[in-house]
Amino acid sequence: MTAMNTKASSGCEEGASGMRTKTLGENSHSGEVRRGQVILVAYLIATLELTFLFMQMGVIPYLAKSLGLDSVGFGYLQTTFGVLQLVGGPIFGRFADQFGTRTALILSCASGSAFFLLMSISTSIPLLFLSRLPAVFMHGLPGAQKVITDMTTPAQRADALGKMGLCFGIGIIIGSALGGVLSTKFGIFVPTYVGLVGNLINTMIAMVWIPEQAKPQSDHRVTEHSTSQSGSVFSIREILRLMKFPGVMEVFIVKVFAGLPIGLFLIMFSIISMDFFGLEAVESGYLMSYFGILQMVVQGLVVGKLTNHCTERTLLRLSIFVFAGVGLGMALMRTVWHYCIVAVPLVFAFSMLGTITDSILTKAVPSSDTGTMLGICASVQPLTRTVGPTIGGVLYKQFGVSSFGYLQLIVNTGLFVYLLKSKIPLVEMKSQ
Repeated sequence: MTAMNTKASSGCEEGASGMRTKTLGENSHSGEVRRGQVILVAYLIATLELTFLFMQMGVIPYLAKSLGLDSVGFGYLQTTFGVLQLVGGPIFGRFADQFGTRTALILSCASGSAFFLLMSISTSIPLLFLSRLPAVFMHGLPGAQKVITDMTTPAQRADALGKMGLCFGIGIIIGSALGGVLSTKFGIFVPTYVGLVGNLINTMIAMVWIPEQAKPQSDHRVTEHSTSQSGSVFSIREILRLMKFPGVMEVFIVKVFAGLPIGLFLIMFSIISMDFFGLEAVESGYLMSYFGILQMVVQGLVVGKLTNHCTERTLLRLSIFVFAGVGLGMALMRTVWHYCIVAVPLVFAFSMLGTITDSILTKAVPSSDTGTMLGICASVQPLTRTVGPTIGGVLYKQFGVSSFGYLQLIVNTGLFVYLLKSKIPLVEMKSQ
């Protein structure tokens, strides 16, 4: 009798165990599906924000000119935008770490709405400058990257972040075209109305689809004891603290200086396209679309494949090596067709460097600090936009277009030798 009871009890336990295993498997599957949906929503939010941003970039020169702002004043306007983004990047990242990614994305989208609202009523130069103010919290791209970082494992991160380039390419193509069509056919302020409505929709998407807590539960327990949760959102000490983690300062320096010469060239490109290449406005638009398509192809098809098969150390060295070759090509180019050829490795190196360095840096810090780290990374481009017009103008005026290429070659050759000789500690992981 006892033996029968024991067998029955054992059978019940096995059945219960099987049911628990099945339930856990179903929960795991549903969790994966849910994470995939949230990541897709993050891509959508980033795509919409970048589309509206590139749309206003195409319109703002004409709006500024219609209000009587000269080229010097327009330079100040762009510098104001760059400085606000530069200052706001790390602050936004700290905000995301302390209050959650969902709240930070809502703040970013709401700031975009305020940005386009003020721009839509900019009937004077002071109002136009005032419309730049919300840019301090407009960081939808690092916000979406934060969602992806929270929802993926370290091994999946580079591939997932790499696909963000698709959003960038779509934003360039659609945003540039949409801004031109709307402003030409319906008036200079119509794109600002579209941007306002679009950012309000983006805000609603973030509120409904982004979960309040994106990090796994295990990360929440780490977060509770993290020093990132102490101190003010505006604490410079807490932001700089991340640079002390192994490998962070070295990789960040590579990230800043490797793309700086190209960044200076791209800032001056509107002038170079007219003076050096002799392009009309329409032809410049076609060239921007070409860049957008290249970005989509490289990030969508090439970067993800390489991250699955190569270590991040190898890909970092590869991007710097290609960047050096791009510098040589730029130094020798003479026509726009030469530039179209150089643009292929340029986009590859630029995309690979951004994806790999973001992935490395977010792995090097605690999971509770990834938002701050992404905010710091997001400040690199605003830094270039801030100092770029002055330095780029001097280089172009004094030494010509080839100077950007030679500077790119020298800087990246030095960085490549440094990466070969140095032993930067990296968390080496490949996607399966």
